[in-house]
Amino acid sequence: MKLLGNIDVILLGGFLPLLSAGLVTMYSFTSESYFFNRQAVWVSLGLALFILFSFIDWRFLRRGGILVVVYITLLLALIFLLLGGEGVRGSRSWITLGGFTFQPADFMKLALILIFAKYFSRRHIAIANVKHIIISGIYAFVPILSILLQPDFGSAVIIFAIWLGMIMVSGVSKKHLALVGIIALLGVSFLWFFAFTDNQKSRILTFIHPLADIQNAGYNAYQSTIAVGSGNAFGKGIGYGTQSRLEFLPEYETDFIFAAFAEEWGFFGVMLLFGFFGIVLWRVLRNAYRGETNFEMLFGLGFFIMLMSHFVIHVGMNIGILPVTGLPIPFLSYGGSHIMVELMGLGILSGMRRYARVTHREKIEGEEFIGITGL
Repeated sequence: MKLLGNIDVILLGGFLPLLSAGLVTMYSFTSESYFFNRQAVWVSLGLALFILFSFIDWRFLRRGGILVVVYITLLLALIFLLLGGEGVRGSRSWITLGGFTFQPADFMKLALILIFAKYFSRRHIAIANVKHIIISGIYAFVPILSILLQPDFGSAVIIFAIWLGMIMVSGVSKKHLALVGIIALLGVSFLWFFAFTDNQKSRILTFIHPLADIQNAGYNAYQSTIAVGSGNAFGKGIGYGTQSRLEFLPEYETDFIFAAFAEEWGFFGVMLLFGFFGIVLWRVLRNAYRGETNFEMLFGLGFFIMLMSHFVIHVGMNIGILPVTGLPIPFLSYGGSHIMVELMGLGILSGMRRYARVTHREKIEGEEFIGITGL
C-alpha cells in the first residue's frame, strides 16, 4: 500500500472513522452539543500533534535524560493532585488550565512506554537478570500508587498492564515471570486490604454478583448491558438510543460510550467498530516490527498493549463481564487527555517510520492489506 509521506494512510483510515464515531455518538445524545464541540477541539488538536510528531526524528530519545525529566515532571503533577487537587466526582485526577482539564495519568502512560522501551532496549541481553524486573517495577509502582490514591483504579491497572506486557515481550525468563505473578498476587492482596476504597471493592464484588445490587453498585453495569442488548442487529438509529437520551445510562459520553454506540448502531455497527480497531492495532504492530532498533520495536509493542488494554477493559465492563473501572475506550470516549495521548503515540510511531530499516520498509510498503493475522 502506497504511503503518503511519513504517514501510514492505512493507520489513518483506521482511526479517523473511530474518532468520527465518537463525535457522532456524542452529538446524538441531546439537542445541546456541549460534548461534541469540546471533543471536536480535542480531536483537532490531537490530529495536529499527530501530523507534527510524524515529521520528528525520535532517535534523540534513545540518549540523554529527557525522558527522566518528563517522568519526574508528571510524577510531581500526580503528587500535586494528591496534595491540592480539586476533587471531581470523588477523584482528584484532573488539572484545570484555561477552562480545560487534563489528566496527568494519561500522559504518564505514554512516558512510561518510552522509558521502558529505552530501559529494556539497552539491557536486552541482560534482561534475564531479575534486578531489571525490580528496577522497572519501581518506575511503574510509584505512579501506580499515586494514581490509586486519587483514586483512579482504571489508570493504575493500565500502567500495570503496560509494565507487565513490556516485561514479557522483552524476553523475561519463565522463572522470573512466575515471580512476577506472585508479586502481582501479593500486590492485589495489599491493594484490596489497604488501598481500594469501599466503592472500588463494591464494584469488584458487583462483578462477581452483578445482579445482587442493581439499584446501587450494580446499576451502571446493568443499564449498560441493557443498552448493548437493545441495539439488536442494526440498532435503534442515530439519536434514538433511549438508554443514553433518557439518561438511564450514566457517563454515556465517557465510561459507557460503547454501550451508547451499540444501542444506536447495533451488532452490525459494533462489528464495523471492531474492524477499524483491528486495523489500528494491526498497523501499530507492523510499525513496531519495522523499527530500526529494539527501542522503536518495544515502543510500538508497549503502545499496542496500552490501546489493547483500554479497549478490552472498556468493552468488557460495558457488556458486564469486567468490573466498572471508569476507563475510556480509545478514540471514542469524551476527554482531551486520552485523545491527545493516543494521537501523539501514533504520531511518534509514524515519525519512527522515517528511519525504519530499509529491508523492512521495502517489504512492508510492497505488501497488500492482509489483516492482523498476516504479521
